[in-house]
Amino acid sequence: MNRRTLLGGLFAAGSVTALSACSGGITSLDNQGSAGSGGGSSEGGVTIGTANFTENQVLGFLYAAVLEAAGVKTTVRPNLGTREILIPALKGGDIDLLPEYQGALLHYLDTKATATEEGEMQNALAMALPAGLQVLPYGKAEDSDAFAVTRETADRYGLTSLGDLAKQNGKLVIGAAPEVKKRQVGAVGLKEVYGVEFKEFKSLDSSGPLVKGALKKGDVDVANLFTTDTDIKANGWVVLTDPKNLIPGQHIVPLIADRKADSTVRKALARLGNVLTTADLTELNRLVDKDREDPEDVADDYAKRHGLAGKG
Repeated sequence: MNRRTLLGGLFAAGSVTALSACSGGITSLDNQGSAGSGGGSSEGGVTIGTANFTENQVLGFLYAAVLEAAGVKTTVRPNLGTREILIPALKGGDIDLLPEYQGALLHYLDTKATATEEGEMQNALAMALPAGLQVLPYGKAEDSDAFAVTRETADRYGLTSLGDLAKQNGKLVIGAAPEVKKRQVGAVGLKEVYGVEFKEFKSLDSSGPLVKGALKKGDVDVANLFTTDTDIKANGWVVLTDPKNLIPGQHIVPLIADRKADSTVRKALARLGNVLTTADLTELNRLVDKDREDPEDVADDYAKRHGLAGKG
């Protein structure tokens, strides 16, 4: 874990002020070019930020591994928090690159977006992104949100789809990361699309030990998890179907500032995107969450085994 600079936790005091100023909504950057314009340079290095859950950290270190192999110096700032922190940080220059998810990012930028097909979402993202930011080509791997219940709960209430939750309005408790309470792919969308109203929303974590522990103990009835979470299958949990397509496709997509999006970066990340599969990502999550391996070590090993960390 010594090859790359590793910075965690909080931003500097000056950065916190900048982030707070941006928290009210997305604003355009001045003099940073337009989305998709490219023309940047990675010569001075690239700082990669990640969200506060295992998979995103692994992806951040995978990005670093392939970029280092291509001759780009990288700094990784893992576990910075949610999208509400990361996007302003990217715009403000605290980070240059982060692993994102097509549908979730699109709904963050445009709550009225209707695109669900990968190509349509990519085009919609290009239009919705603030000036100075762009998405690079999306990869094979995908990780979607899911709403899961235990087998016992599914049998007791006859739950197979998200629509079935409305039959138990006011009775069930949902557990998820705090931001899910206000997101379209969350409590807001469940009410608007399926008419679901919960007895209580418990603020826990993103497909992590808190929400999964609460689901096991029965402290919550419904848990917001990720489809690449190996605990779903291991525990026999039931993922509720989504017949009205509330949850969009979630292919992994690099979100980068124009200032760093040169051809070296683009090619390196495209190579990774063409190799990494959903099954691969699920296994990498298992190695970290179950086998307690270090996210950077797991990412580096994968990159080497798949010829991504050789000569760039």
